[in-house]
Amino acid sequence: MIRRRPPHSTRQTGQTLHHRLSIATPVDFDFWRTAYSHGWCDLPPFSFDSNLRTLSRVLTLNEHTAVNCRLAAGPRSVHVLVSASAKLSAADRRQIQEQLRSCLRLGEDFGAFYDKAREHPLYRWIPRSGAGRLLRSPTVFEDTLKMLCTTNCTWALTRIMVTRLVRRFGRSFGGELYAFPSAGSIADSTESFLRRECSTGYRAPYILEFACRVDRAELDPESWRTSPLPTEELFKVIRTVKGIGPYAAGNILKLLGRYDYLGLDSWVRSRYSELHHSGRRVKDSTIERTYARYGHWRGLFFWLEMTRDWHDDKFNF
Repeated sequence: MIRRRPPHSTRQTGQTLHHRLSIATPVDFDFWRTAYSHGWCDLPPFSFDSNLRTLSRVLTLNEHTAVNCRLAAGPRSVHVLVSASAKLSAADRRQIQEQLRSCLRLGEDFGAFYDKAREHPLYRWIPRSGAGRLLRSPTVFEDTLKMLCTTNCTWALTRIMVTRLVRRFGRSFGGELYAFPSAGSIADSTESFLRRECSTGYRAPYILEFACRVDRAELDPESWRTSPLPTEELFKVIRTVKGIGPYAAGNILKLLGRYDYLGLDSWVRSRYSELHHSGRRVKDSTIERTYARYGHWRGLFFWLEMTRDWHDDKFNF
């Protein structure tokens, strides 16, 4: 149905206006492999429908406006159905497109990565399938806070924490959906509230301090996306956020377009052991040596190998 209306059309239903946009995509882009590249698609304000193969996202356009976007693949494009409480201006449409382009990594050139993949038989499936782009949030603040919620816990608990943070502090859209909260909205909270209402446990003081530092402009995580620092130095900067260890920092770097670190946690260690050592656990140094040959792309090769079956097998979240 999304494909049958022309781009930029508008339709009203009750109190909600529906707008249709189209975003051009590179020839090497695969919508579903990007949307389902890791767990972010399962964390609000993202959601996905594996049957319809759609990805949805509540976006914040300014301090007072939230819209819901449903994305689906088209020929050399992504079709977007935007639900809003008012008519969108040209500036609103541009902002939606810019945010979604950033989330889907459409402005990044993966040509060199695909050339490297073609050199190795194990990875020639990657350029053929259009894999490689890792879904990210509109802001680095959101990516970092979510990464904090993945540390030392199950995926089920991560989802509970993020869902409750979004519902407690995010701007409502339609009474049921919520945008991701701003740093300021979380900074006005307390550790006890975060523990009690959002199940954040020991992470409560880390989340609160991170939000406060960003709100007071003492820390600018958005600048990390364009930082001129060498990756090793940027890794150290990210590690200054309390609660962000080597695993979390390495994975945040992947969402910044830097793949020098593997970002090892218990799940990928176990998965690596299954694929390469018949389930026998090995040292981290062994895993690191295995992927060192792939240079600054090693973290991306590692992640794609660990998750290759996600797109062809059952959904794992």
